[in-house]
Amino acid sequence: MHSMKVGQKMGEAGDGHKMHDMDTGLQPIEPHRTHRGRHEGHVTEDFKRRFLISLMVTIPILALSTFIQELFRFTLEFPGSIYVLFLLSTFVYFYGGYPFIKGFFKEIKENNIGMMTLIAIAISAAYFYSSAVVFGLKGEVFFWELVTLIDIMLLGHWIEMRSVLGASRALEELVKIMPSEAHLIKDGRTLDVKVDTLKPGDIVLVKPGEKVPVDGSVIEGETSVNESMLTGESKPVAKKLNDNVIGGSINGEGSISVEVKKIGSETYLSQVIELVRQAQESKSKTQDLADNAARWLTIISLSVGAITLVAWLYFGRDAAFAVERAVTVMVISCPHALGLAVPLVVAVSTSLAAKAGLLIRDRSAFEQARDLQAVVFDKTGTLTEGKFGVTDVVALAELDEAGILRMTASLEASSEHPIAAGIVNSSKEKGVELIHIHEFKAIPGKGIEGRAEGKIWMVVSPGYLKENRIDLRDKRLEKLAQQGKTVVFLLEENRPVGAIALADIIRKESREAIDKLKSMNIKCMMLTGDNRFVARWVAEDLGLDDFFAEVLPHEKAQTIKNVQKEYVVAMVGDGVNDAPALVQADVGIAIGAGTDVAVESADIVLVRNDPRDVASIVSLSRKTYTKMSQNLLWATGYNALAIPLAAGILYGYGIILSPAIGAILMSASTVIVAVNARLLKM
Repeated sequence: MHSMKVGQKMGEAGDGHKMHDMDTGLQPIEPHRTHRGRHEGHVTEDFKRRFLISLMVTIPILALSTFIQELFRFTLEFPGSIYVLFLLSTFVYFYGGYPFIKGFFKEIKENNIGMMTLIAIAISAAYFYSSAVVFGLKGEVFFWELVTLIDIMLLGHWIEMRSVLGASRALEELVKIMPSEAHLIKDGRTLDVKVDTLKPGDIVLVKPGEKVPVDGSVIEGETSVNESMLTGESKPVAKKLNDNVIGGSINGEGSISVEVKKIGSETYLSQVIELVRQAQESKSKTQDLADNAARWLTIISLSVGAITLVAWLYFGRDAAFAVERAVTVMVISCPHALGLAVPLVVAVSTSLAAKAGLLIRDRSAFEQARDLQAVVFDKTGTLTEGKFGVTDVVALAELDEAGILRMTASLEASSEHPIAAGIVNSSKEKGVELIHIHEFKAIPGKGIEGRAEGKIWMVVSPGYLKENRIDLRDKRLEKLAQQGKTVVFLLEENRPVGAIALADIIRKESREAIDKLKSMNIKCMMLTGDNRFVARWVAEDLGLDDFFAEVLPHEKAQTIKNVQKEYVVAMVGDGVNDAPALVQADVGIAIGAGTDVAVESADIVLVRNDPRDVASIVSLSRKTYTKMSQNLLWATGYNALAIPLAAGILYGYGIILSPAIGAILMSASTVIVAVNARLLKM
């Protein structure tokens, strides 16, 4: 089961369509996206041009139409005026109606009838019937309804294409982030070269205020970098020796030399672009529902149109009226808004997510995130920082907590032990000023010793106290031991004056993340291979609903499976040790991936090492689904109400819809759906 899901994610989208492998680098992607953007832009301009020209020709058609003359009480008639009306309408039918007629033949060829079929049949019925009347058939012409219908359809398509183009341009905006040139350092000289000529191992200079041209690591200099366009992190990120930098981020105040690590398809930005493209193009369950609804609506509208025509003829109405009713039914029932309802929301939501550092790999899983009932977090590196730090300082004599930390950190500053590093780093974060230690020496396996302020000070392990029969009975120390924390003792002239407890530091963001998820009525749990004492301490500190401790990597998937018996579950981990659990979960979320976004076992990748983004994913999923539902409800509800009115069911009460009014309402529905999708916010 696990391997099948992994295989699907590595090679396929959620709907079974093959996904493109991530071998499309930044340079190949740019022309691909540009070509696609140009094509969409060309189509948009074509609709705009056809609409404006058809609109201009529509003005004399309206002036020559009897109904318009009667409505506005004027007369414009001359010999052959009916033929002028016919010729002008013919131009609008073939020029303005061309995209719909072309679309009709394409849909018939592909055996996939849809809205183009409806529009083409509607305008063709109106045109050929009116033309027959011009050349002798008894009845009425409604050229003005025909041309206004085409105008409004062109306007609706133009607005739709502009909306879709606006959403799809998000990828091109990502591409534009990358600079085209870099300062290559070679043989002691600095040369300006094209970014696509760089290769791993090259050294580039990044000056203050410039964009970082590549993914690499800092080999000289210090600075701060603005990564907000890439990861959503609003604060500048400090960069020093050996730190990684992302291509496209903006350098701050210092010059840095960067060694090129990744190029082409391996770069962070290339992978983001590919992931966003895949997500926008992949179908979801909601999209399948919309497609099926549109197909059935097409069949229903054609059937109702035919029944309307036959029924009105049967009840004795003339052919012109019957055809007008049938035409109006087909116009007003076009599934235009329905076809736009889901794809536009998908495009907007994936773009928003990518800009915030939330990369969606599987849209079906993203949709399912709205139904999550429980989130299971990995502990180390997810809820915690994955490094030792001071959690408690206990005063055992007259020395206060600040003094204990200052003296202990001063002694440990000369040690390379991880515990020493944890104490020193914690003291720096608290702004503690260290003092100079004399006669420093290590006590192998026991601790360290040094002289300061005229006294001998020691930092020792519990084993040293036991060996030297130094008895300490303190409930505070017993509690720290029960929590599984590492405790060291500060001795002044061999007398205990303080104790410092260390553990894997809980992230500040974790508490807010848990609170947010709980406010959404989602259970929060933790899964860890650490001992149960440490796990209980973290769980109690964060207020988790449950925890699973001492779980081996190969047992994590089974643990998730057990939780799934009660809840819809998301697993949040680092995407390496947690891979089986990420695959098993209903929604697998890789956190702290940094620049390595190609986490094959995850449905969603969180670029920032911030557990609060899990709540953001759930929130965005719920908002996205709400927008989809609103659009589908509007599109289908509109059709359900409009079709009977178009057929003339309330004709006896004087309520009737003309083809032009039907087209206006249909286009209004499309615009509402498009605007509603654009209102989606994080």
